[in-house]
Amino acid sequence: MFDSLSLAQSSPTATTLAAGYMLISVWKPLLLLAPFVGWGWVVSTVLDKHAQRFYLGREKWALIHMLFGLAAVAAILLVPIGGIAGFAATLLIVLALLGGDIGLFAVIANKDERVPEHARLSLNLDKLRAAREEKAKAKQLGTAALTIVGSDKMAVAPPPKESPDYAVRVAAEQVLIKGFTLHASQVDILPANESTYAASFLVDGVRQAGDPIPKGDAVQIIDFWKKCAGLDVSDRRRKLTGEVSVSGEGMSGTTVKLTTSGSGAGMRMTMLFNPAQAVRRKPADLGLLDNQMELLKAWVSEPGGVVLIAGQPDGGRTTTLYSILKLHDAYTSNIMTLEFDVQDALEGIKQIRFDPAAEGPDFATQVRSTLRRDPDVVAVAELPDANTAVNIAQADLERSRVYLSLKANSALEAIQLYAKAVGDPKLAAEGLKGVVAHKLVRVLCGNCKVAYPPTPDMLKKLGLPADRVKQLFKKGGQVLVRNKPEVCPVCNGVGYMGQTGVFGVFPIEAEEKALIAEGNWSGLRAAMKKRQLPSVQQSALRKAVEGLTSIEEVTRITAEKPKSTSGV
Repeated sequence: MFDSLSLAQSSPTATTLAAGYMLISVWKPLLLLAPFVGWGWVVSTVLDKHAQRFYLGREKWALIHMLFGLAAVAAILLVPIGGIAGFAATLLIVLALLGGDIGLFAVIANKDERVPEHARLSLNLDKLRAAREEKAKAKQLGTAALTIVGSDKMAVAPPPKESPDYAVRVAAEQVLIKGFTLHASQVDILPANESTYAASFLVDGVRQAGDPIPKGDAVQIIDFWKKCAGLDVSDRRRKLTGEVSVSGEGMSGTTVKLTTSGSGAGMRMTMLFNPAQAVRRKPADLGLLDNQMELLKAWVSEPGGVVLIAGQPDGGRTTTLYSILKLHDAYTSNIMTLEFDVQDALEGIKQIRFDPAAEGPDFATQVRSTLRRDPDVVAVAELPDANTAVNIAQADLERSRVYLSLKANSALEAIQLYAKAVGDPKLAAEGLKGVVAHKLVRVLCGNCKVAYPPTPDMLKKLGLPADRVKQLFKKGGQVLVRNKPEVCPVCNGVGYMGQTGVFGVFPIEAEEKALIAEGNWSGLRAAMKKRQLPSVQQSALRKAVEGLTSIEEVTRITAEKPKSTSGV
């Protein structure tokens, strides 16, 4: 014993090791082991799986975790302070190292664009406390998954579990939660037959069917949401619109816009998630090719003329219209819009909402009145009748630029619809400046898309050069986690996440105007092709080659569709 003490006093290394040996007791090893157990569980069951699922560099992070663990072990052996003070210092260092490892991973992973917002790691004590308070309240009433703030800015309290209204609230919440989980932009509850309704979800422009709902239950669900939005529950015929704010289940302050109406088949309801955000996009983010954007900017710099914006319902026409208006300087130009439904507030632009149910002039008369105010730019969001087109064509188009958004499947179809509505092809042709046709393609999920080499026959059929296109991508829907396939957590197995626009931008010049005035549509089609400007299909193929979308998606959106019959 004397010899050991003398040796310890004569050697600093021995002193350090001796400080580690003083841990030989019942409780000290257990206290030091506890942080390692907790850290190991978090790393193996949460962080490692997170890194693999979102392709964050699993091997790299495994090495980083190991280094932090070794540093913590080294701290136990090398802290040169004996007694209780040394043990406390060692424990604090271990906690700091292991906690720092977890915190570092969370901070870096949450900043990575591959990790969706709902999957980000967090430890928010305020949220945990609020969740506990909500659970305590829920015990007194029913258990509500969502916090719903109605039109009166007050939270809608859940009914008691014993109340018949409780089942209605749960069912109403589940429809909304499913839509949000599917990343839907829109949820519809519509009559399917005399006794059944059906819920459907618009996910990146593609309709997904939900479960059937008995008619009585569906009506109660619609009535519940109408009450929340402050709408007249007894009015089952007119079109009514309202908003609620919803939180919970990943929906933090989500705005839900409700539109209800009635028909001979029964009531129907549409729910839009964050409608203002959905149409809020910068012009550079629309998906236009560089030469298409240059052409648009050139049009913006010139006064006058009609520019047609062609697209399908729920196909992004409002987004495109708003984004093009943002290319104009709202502070040096007098810009106005006429819309049936204002989707978002545009800074510096006067937006006029037309209510068809209100007394007063009709839409065409409102368009004519607006154009007589000598505006620089007018955006007309719909073409509901022929008189609207006539009033646009007869306006002072040397002075005013008019953007007319109309339902059409192509640029050529848009021109035909406009000329037919005007009733005088020559008059229609005189004021035309250009046409912007567009569609939306789904973007492949970056977390699970799969690369493959295209065959020569496939490339030939698509008109793509075999010497330049070595690989294309298709949807995946699954990821490997510890060598086992799992549903991709980013896209929920769909294979796509989000949408982008594909455009055809065509100027209307002297040759095209002459062909329109003659009604020579085959000649107009040939003249537009002769310009060698990218069409919607060609723009979509470019995005497929870039890996943004798939060939299957290009085929889906460019397939021939029935001509629009809306409005004219």
